[in-house]
Amino acid sequence: MSFDLASSYVSDKGYGDRIKVFEQSSATVELAAIAVGTNPGNIAKSLTFMVNEKPVMIVCAGDVKIDNSKYKQQFSTKAKMLTREEVEELIGHAVGGVCPFGIKEGVQVYMDISLKQYDPIYPACGSGNSAVELHEEELVELSQSIGWIDVTKPMNV
Repeated sequence: MSFDLASSYVSDKGYGDRIKVFEQSSATVELAAIAVGTNPGNIAKSLTFMVNEKPVMIVCAGDVKIDNSKYKQQFSTKAKMLTREEVEELIGHAVGGVCPFGIKEGVQVYMDISLKQYDPIYPACGSGNSAVELHEEELVELSQSIGWIDVTKPMNV
């Protein structure tokens, strides 16, 4: 169901030919990088949080993690990730296939600046075995992003 929503949304916007469906899982950054044949940084992961009782999605490079102090500065609250159940209920996709396409109304989507160093970028497409090959400006357009933010740091920090 999730894949159908996301792939229909992407196809309706003219990018259906960029959708990739894999035999193997792409549900984690590492698995997606192997499936696509790229580096983990090129995988766009969609992290979901609750901010002021509203769901927020931050799309960032696969090789970074949330920097709690930057997050708090940006959103004036502590980072509180959604549970698996909340992700599906509030965002519309199950963990492993979360992406900014075909999501529920009211989800605020932000792009983290960590994505700017990678091209192309591969977000999931609503399932744990799919991805979409996009360039930065295409991802921003398709996601209906509110804008760019800086809330991450390298994994090894």
